[in-house]
Amino acid sequence: MDAMAASADRRALLADCELIEAFIIDVNGVPRGKWLQRDRADALFTGGVALPRSAYLLDIWGRDIVEGGIAFDTGDPDGKCFAVPHSVAIMPWAEGRAAQALLTMQEPDGSLFYADPRGVLSRVIDRLAARGLTAAVGIELEFYLLDPNRTGGQRVAPRGADESHWRGWQTDTLGLWEIHDYEPVLRDLLRAADAQSIALDTLISENGPGQFEVTLHYAADALRMADDAVLFKRSVKHIARKHGLAATFMAKPFGNWAGSGMHVHVSLLDRAGRNVFTGDAARAAPALYHALGGLVAAMPDTMLTFAPHANSYRRFAPGTHAPVFGDWGHDNRMSSIRVINADPAAARIEHRVAGADCNPYLVLAALLGAMDKGIGEGADPGEETFGDKVAATAPRLPIAWSQATERFASSPLTRAIFGESFQSIFAACKRQEIAEFRRRISDVEYDAYLKNA
Repeated sequence: MDAMAASADRRALLADCELIEAFIIDVNGVPRGKWLQRDRADALFTGGVALPRSAYLLDIWGRDIVEGGIAFDTGDPDGKCFAVPHSVAIMPWAEGRAAQALLTMQEPDGSLFYADPRGVLSRVIDRLAARGLTAAVGIELEFYLLDPNRTGGQRVAPRGADESHWRGWQTDTLGLWEIHDYEPVLRDLLRAADAQSIALDTLISENGPGQFEVTLHYAADALRMADDAVLFKRSVKHIARKHGLAATFMAKPFGNWAGSGMHVHVSLLDRAGRNVFTGDAARAAPALYHALGGLVAAMPDTMLTFAPHANSYRRFAPGTHAPVFGDWGHDNRMSSIRVINADPAAARIEHRVAGADCNPYLVLAALLGAMDKGIGEGADPGEETFGDKVAATAPRLPIAWSQATERFASSPLTRAIFGESFQSIFAACKRQEIAEFRRRISDVEYDAYLKNA
C-alpha cells in the first residue's frame, strides 16, 4: 500500500470512531496528549493539532522544567502536531470504538521540533543516510506484570504473592507454564500488537516472577522500530489494567530479582541492502569494529539515555548481565556489547546496556550517532572481554545518576549527536528530577539513621 492509499485508509478508520486519543512522546518516553472528537480527524493530517511546545519537556511527574527554556522563558506557545500515519489504529483495550494517533511536532518550515525525541532520532538517521547507510534494528524488551493491590504486605508484588516470599515469587525462566498462567493477558497483548501492525517475533517468561520478554521483529527502519517500542509499552500497560493487573517497565522494581532491560540489535545496510558487517564466522567486517569503537567511546557520555532515572542505576553491578564497563566480546552476554557473527550474513551488534525504562528514540539516536562517528573516524574498539574478565581498555561507566547527567550535559559528543538545544533541555529535566529526589527522605534512611546516627 503506497503512502497516499495508507493515509486514506487511516482517515477512513478515524471517521468510524467515537473519539481519538492523540499524543506525543516526551523526553522521558511518556505519552502526553488529549482526546479529540472524530470531526477533528482531518486536522491530524492537514492543519495540525495544537499542543504546548512544553509538553515535550516535562519531568517524570508531569511538571514543567523550570530551567528548560520553554514553559516560562517563551510564554509557552503551541506547536502544530501531525499524526504518524502507521500509528493510527483502533485501541482494543478502550471502551467503545476509539482510535489512537501518535503525533510529531513540526516547525513552520516543516522541520521537526528540536525537543521532539522522534525528531532527534530522525536527524541521526539522516546523517547515516548521507553516508549511504541504513540501520536495521531489532529490540528485546522486558517487563513485569504486577498485582496492583500490593498483596503479601509488599508495596510492589507479583500476582499471588504472600508473606512467605514463595507463592507468587517463583521464577520459571523460559517456562511455558508461566506463559499459560498469564495466557489471557498475553493473548490480548499479542492481539493489540497485531491491531497496531507491531511485528513481534517471540514472547518468553524471564528470570523474575511475572517477568516477560518480547522481541520486536528485526527491520530496516529504525524510526518505525522506536515507534513500535513506545506503542508496545503503552499497550502492555493498558492491557494489563484491563485484566486487573499493573505492568511496569521499571529497570529494577524488585531489589532481589532480575531487572528489566531493552537490548538492541543493530546492523548497517548499504544502498544495495547488503549488510556491511558481513565478514566470516571468525571475524566480522572492519566496519562492524569501527562502529563498535564508536559505541565503546561514546558509552560513558551517552549513559543517561540508557539509564535516565534514579531507579535505572539499581540494575548495574559487577557480575550481572548489566555490567559497569563499556566493554565488548564475541557472543559474550557478560559484556555490554555482544558481537554476533556466527552467521556472517546476519552479523550484528547487540547493545545490552539500556533499561526497559528508557526512551527508545533517545537510545537508538545514541547508538546510531555513535556508530556513525566510529565508522567515519575508523575507531578502534580496544581489547575484547572474555567471559567476565573485563578488558583493560574498557571505560568505566558512570553508574550514579548525577554523574551520568553531568557527563551528558558537558559532552561535545552528545552535543553533536543530539544537538545543543536538546542536550541542554534533557540535562535540565534530569537535574530537576535529581533535586526532587534529594528533597525526599526514604524509609531506609530513617531506619538506618534516625536513632543511631
